[in-house]
Amino acid sequence: MNQQTRRAFLAGTAASAFGLAAGARYIQKPNDKQALIAISLDLEMSRNFPKWEDTFWDYEKGNLNEQTKKYTQEACARVKASGGVVHCFALGRTMEQENVDWLKRIIQDGHFVGNHTYDHVYLLAEKHQDLQFRFSRSPWLIEGKSVPQVIEENISLAATAINTRLGIRPSGFRTPGGFAQGLSDKPKVRALLKKLGYSWVSSKYPSHPAAKPGVEPDNDFFQALVKAQTAAQPFRYPDGLVEIPMSPISDIGAFRTGRWKLDWFLKAVRAGVEWALENRAVFDFLGHPSCLYVVDPEFKTIELICELVKKSGKGRIVGLEEFTTRAAG
Repeated sequence: MNQQTRRAFLAGTAASAFGLAAGARYIQKPNDKQALIAISLDLEMSRNFPKWEDTFWDYEKGNLNEQTKKYTQEACARVKASGGVVHCFALGRTMEQENVDWLKRIIQDGHFVGNHTYDHVYLLAEKHQDLQFRFSRSPWLIEGKSVPQVIEENISLAATAINTRLGIRPSGFRTPGGFAQGLSDKPKVRALLKKLGYSWVSSKYPSHPAAKPGVEPDNDFFQALVKAQTAAQPFRYPDGLVEIPMSPISDIGAFRTGRWKLDWFLKAVRAGVEWALENRAVFDFLGHPSCLYVVDPEFKTIELICELVKKSGKGRIVGLEEFTTRAAG
C-alpha cells in the first residue's frame, strides 16, 4: 500500500463512534497536537500458549513463567530505548512469586504497573461459578461471601499485594476481559472502583468483525477494524470515572480466536497506529507477553509501533494516565 493510498484508507475509515453521523471525521480537540500511543501489557498467563492444549493457566493466571517475565522486561527496554514507556497491568497473585525484582526494575525505569485484580476475576459476574476458574474448583476460598464482596476484596487485595511487594500504588485499573460497552450500564461497578480510589478504568474493548479462524483478513476487515478505533477514544462516564478503551485487535483476539499469522497482525496494528497518528487520536495496543513470546519472539510488533511513532513525528508513546487528558464528556 503506497503512502497516498494509505492516507485515503485512513481518512475513509475515520467515521466517529461517538454518536456522530456515518462518514463524520474524528474531531480533534484544541489540545490534541500529538497522537498518544500506549503499549499496554497484561501480565498474566494465557490458555493455548505456549501449546494449544494448555488450559491449566486458567487456574494459575498470575503464576508467570520465566519466558513471560523475560519478554516483558525486553519489551520495556526496547520501548524505553525509543523514548517511550510501557503500561503493565499485574495480578496480585503474581506478588506471591519468590522474586519480583524484575517488576521493581521496570518501575525504576519509568514504566507503569496497574491493578488487574488478584485472581483475574470477572467483574460482571452474577454467580459465584462465573467469577474465576480457581473458585469453581476451590469454592471454599470464597465461602460465605457474596459475589460483590469477592470482587471488591479481589481488587483491594491486589492493590495491597502490589504496594507491599513493589512499594507503589497501582497506576489505574484494567478489567480482566474487555466489554463492548465498557461499564456504561454498570454503575455499581463504577461506584466500586471510585470507592477504591480509582479515577480511571480500562474496560472497553470496541466490537469489530470476528476474525475467521485461519483465514487471512481482507481489506474490508481492516477497514472495519480501523473504524473501530474511533470507539476506542477516552471518555468520561456520567459519574466522572474516565474510561480508557483498549484498541482492537488484541493479540489474543488475533492469535487465539483468529489463529492469525504474525504478518496479518502487524498489518492490523500498523493500520490502527497510523490512523491514530494521522488523526492526532489515541491508540492503546493490548498485548499479553505470555502470548507474544510464542507468536512474536523477535518483538516485531513492539518495534513496529516504536518505528511508526518515531518516523511520523506526530505522536508519543506514553502511559495510560496521560490518556485521561483526552477524555470527552
